[in-house]
Amino acid sequence: MLLLASKSSRVRPVTARYERRSPERQAGFSLIELLIVIAIILIILSIALPQMSKSRMHAQEMAAIEEMGTINKAEIQYYSQFNQYATTLAQLGPPATAGAAEGPQASGLIPGSLASGAAGGYNFTVTQTPQGYAATAVPKAFGSTGRRTFYTDQTGIIRQNWTQEPATEKSDELK
Repeated sequence: MLLLASKSSRVRPVTARYERRSPERQAGFSLIELLIVIAIILIILSIALPQMSKSRMHAQEMAAIEEMGTINKAEIQYYSQFNQYATTLAQLGPPATAGAAEGPQASGLIPGSLASGAAGGYNFTVTQTPQGYAATAVPKAFGSTGRRTFYTDQTGIIRQNWTQEPATEKSDELK
């Protein structure tokens, strides 16, 4: 029996020691484990963020091209209604006050967001030319919201420029 008692006395303290430590070890993550997870997340973000930024900029450029097409169509409709081209975006946009009648000063052919001159990371302008009109789209922050500027006129051709200079009637045609 002495042998059993000595065995049990030796076993108990060892078991009791492990019982006290095991709940502490299972309570949470160690500092090293947390640092490794944070490092992995930072590596993934450093790879993903530039690609996401490029994708967003490309989407804003595509939206600007669509808006230039919208301006072209609105100018054609404006010309068919009023026998002249609109000289400002406000003339193509909705009336300033709700319920006001549409007319040459506010024809309601484009949404108010575009008529304000800014949409999707680009600034839009329409000016009168001797032949009709010219519309331009310039990124709000070149290289961040867009890499190209756009130009269109009564010909309906959209032109692009890959520099900060606004595109003109002599710029490359968008294909």
